[in-house]
Amino acid sequence: MSTEPRTGSPDAPATGPDLPAGPLLALETATPLGSVAIGEAGRIRAEIVAGVEIRHSEALLPAIAFALERAGLDRSGLCGVVVGAGPGSFTGVRIAAATAKGIAHGLGIPLIAHSSLAALAAGGAAGERAVCALFDARRAEVYAACYRFPGSHGMVTELEPSALSIDEAIRRTRRLNPLYVGDAALMHADAICAAGGTVGAAPLAVPRASALLWLAWRTQGAGRVGNAAAWRPAYVRPPGATPPAR
Repeated sequence: MSTEPRTGSPDAPATGPDLPAGPLLALETATPLGSVAIGEAGRIRAEIVAGVEIRHSEALLPAIAFALERAGLDRSGLCGVVVGAGPGSFTGVRIAAATAKGIAHGLGIPLIAHSSLAALAAGGAAGERAVCALFDARRAEVYAACYRFPGSHGMVTELEPSALSIDEAIRRTRRLNPLYVGDAALMHADAICAAGGTVGAAPLAVPRASALLWLAWRTQGAGRVGNAAAWRPAYVRPPGATPPAR
């Protein structure tokens, strides 16, 4: 279990050394439903969601431009970029990462990265209860991670992002009595419920860029990347990797 710093408040976010003061741009494209958000001082100024029929490579830059327009900003007004670091769709994660790094480098602003599973879990956060985020990883596996969001700030990681069978994911997390969310939670709802678990509703199945902003504010920028040029997303397993026989 690991704990990110618990200081500050999501209602009046601190602007310490790791959290840039001013507007932040967030990008999340780990799943077919991608999104872009802009926020400042705990308030979402714009969020654009790109539908499943649109390729992220085609939709992301226009979505950024539209979000900036709706927020009344141009790129030069941004003070940081928050990106979903995966895991998820290899292509989607790679596109968001490359775009975020390019914007951060071009503007000379900080890059902050949070797991896309943490962004998914944040959407289901309620009080002290743990949230287990599950993405379909195909090949009979899920991407799984489990988090708690105690108090008014900070995030506790109970299970680091991993590629597991659904049975193993349940075994590792059931002691926490979490809420299971994500497309793989819906896909494996029968197995989860048979083990005594609870599955979140379908609207909680997708990570959102606005949730990445919430994470950045809540953790005071704890995901800030020291060397943006060298940073790589957390794919968890290589693309095309085959799970070992069980």
